Amino acid sequence: MKQFANDFMMGAATAAHQVEGNNIYSDFWTMEQVPYSMYKEPSLEAVDHYNRFKEDIQLLVDAGLNTYRFSIEWARIEPTKGNFEKREIEHYREVLEFCQQRNVTPIVTLHHFSSPKWLITEGGWESEATIDYFKNYTRYVVTELGDLIPYICTINEANMGKQIAKIMKRMTGANEKNEAGKKGDIQVGLTIDVKEKMENYYRALGEAFGMDPRNIQTFHSPRTDNGERIIMECHEKARNVIKEVQPKIKVGITFSLYDHQALPGGEKFVEKEYYEDFLNYLPYLQEDDFLGVQNYSRKIHGPDGYVKSDENTRLTKMGYEFYPEALGNVIRFVSKHWDKPIIVTENGLSTDHDEERVEYIERALTGVHQCIEEGINVLGYMYWSLLDNFEWQLGYEQTFGLIAVERTTQTRYPKESLSFLGNIKKAGLNE
Repeated sequence: MKQFANDFMMGAATAAHQVEGNNIYSDFWTMEQVPYSMYKEPSLEAVDHYNRFKEDIQLLVDAGLNTYRFSIEWARIEPTKGNFEKREIEHYREVLEFCQQRNVTPIVTLHHFSSPKWLITEGGWESEATIDYFKNYTRYVVTELGDLIPYICTINEANMGKQIAKIMKRMTGANEKNEAGKKGDIQVGLTIDVKEKMENYYRALGEAFGMDPRNIQTFHSPRTDNGERIIMECHEKARNVIKEVQPKIKVGITFSLYDHQALPGGEKFVEKEYYEDFLNYLPYLQEDDFLGVQNYSRKIHGPDGYVKSDENTRLTKMGYEFYPEALGNVIRFVSKHWDKPIIVTENGLSTDHDEERVEYIERALTGVHQCIEEGINVLGYMYWSLLDNFEWQLGYEQTFGLIAVERTTQTRYPKESLSFLGNIKKAGLNE
């Protein structure tokens, strides 16, 4: 493989709720714990990254990597409305300082799917009030920690609610005729699986949140157009606060983007998908410093819409098509509409065979390097994920990590793919 420049950021990503453990004030914790939960298992201690972050970051450093993307957990920082927890902000200060000591560039995400439980009871992600709540949380974090943060992603996969809404629409037969709702229909997000216990689950949720379950609006609830606006105004307000408090911080947002490809007659569907997934958000991004691109696979569209994979298609453990070239294609598409820097903030696969992960990384990074040679300004690549972790509704079965974790003892076992990715980075340093 051709070598990347010395200053190219290469590393891995995590999300707080998926790795830290005991995130007891979050909406996800509540949804995992209720009777009839749709979650395969609760997160509990997760992989104890909250206490073992130094060990995990050191493994990243020892492999030769230089960047770590992680999220700060809003539910820890503000466990009840308006009450900020100093002890928790000091924890994240320690994480950032350790990155600094190890010459690791931190990319901080302010919101990665999970929210404080209280936010949901206040109306959640369909409420105007959330805009100010998120702004206040951002101000507190950046005032306390901003001098240690070079890059901030305000919101992870801001388009996820719309993607979920489309899947729900397909499941009711109101859209495409193909089977939907299967594992691979959402990129590293929540699967939508309609079961008989759903009614009981929502009743239990209503009791747990103390509200009509029809009004529970988490970040992953199918989103209205008004909810879309609220998400993006949260981003804009947060960006303004960051620039006011710490102007040197580079600010962006991340999107879940498939490589949409058209068979003859499918062009109109590709155009529609790209508009809904990305292009319609562009007016909100004009003042951003970078864009976070997150890609795992492609979707093929024919004259009747989305074409389901057949029995001959090579799939990952999540049910996505194994197609690493999708990343380069998505970067090229984005670059036609975005002339500022791009960071690959997530890309990877779940597999029980690490040689597949090595192959995936090599092919995906070949595409990234080709994009750079074509003149596209790609600043870095973050593999998802640093650790095998809690994959939301699917629990701990999915294995995306560069590092395996035996959860009974929380022992870490670095995989060959970690060394492989690190060696690609080290090759650039030795150029």
